[in-house]
Amino acid sequence: MKMELRKTFQFEAAHSLPNLPADHKCARLHGHSFKVDIVVEGECDPTLGWVMDYAEISEAFDPLWKQLDHFHLNEIDGLENPTSENIAVWIWNQLQPRLPLLSAIEVAETCNARCVYRGD
Repeated sequence: MKMELRKTFQFEAAHSLPNLPADHKCARLHGHSFKVDIVVEGECDPTLGWVMDYAEISEAFDPLWKQLDHFHLNEIDGLENPTSENIAVWIWNQLQPRLPLLSAIEVAETCNARCVYRGD
């Protein structure tokens, strides 16, 4: 039986969106309490009763979390224009080799604004 697992992480970070007009509020330095859902999908192992251990998802994301939490995202290589969309793609590209069952990355920058990336 095929299942989807979703594990949520949170990080605090500052960013600005340099490609916007100078008078746009998001062009200025500001911060968010970002939430990231890491979504994996696969067959449920009949013996173990799970797709994978949630701890494996945490272990895979931990090095990325340490790069993101309480940092200025624009200063991270590959995140010079750190929109939610670009953050989702950046996380996907880092995680996919470690989590072959990865099916989606969801990034929320506020409680009512989020994006979902499902790979290429």
